Amino acid sequence: MTDAKYSEVFAGLRAILSRHVGSLTIAEDRPGRYCLTGGCHPTHRTPLPIAWVQVGKAYVSFHHMGVYVRPDLLQGASQALRARMQGKSCFNFTTVDPVLFAELETLTVRAFAAFRNAPFMKGETDRKRAGTNAQRQSKGSRPPTRGRGRGRVAR
Repeated sequence: MTDAKYSEVFAGLRAILSRHVGSLTIAEDRPGRYCLTGGCHPTHRTPLPIAWVQVGKAYVSFHHMGVYVRPDLLQGASQALRARMQGKSCFNFTTVDPVLFAELETLTVRAFAAFRNAPFMKGETDRKRAGTNAQRQSKGSRPPTRGRGRGRVAR
């Protein structure tokens, strides 16, 4: 962790995410960074980072991709919470604020609920099956290549 003065802020924001892990995977859990992933990127076939907390030089950042994907979830958010926003999905804190942390937790619950039904949040077996089918289709649909290297067609 870069600064011990932010350890309490980090712990409070980390607790918000850890209470709502559910079907998500903890990708990182180290001092200064806590990251949850879930689903599968449609192109890269890698888990997507859904939410994370990270200690920076001047503040602790709480990122939630649910707010990025569904900005309508911010309707009704207080001006105080919106004042903490940096970009579309990041909230910065330098001190523990129980009122804003409670509001952020409510927003987190709503964002996780919105993600649950997203197309990329399939079950593990569905993801594996989809990946296998996609590999089979892509192998069968490639035209033969001529020349050196892999895929050379005998003449």
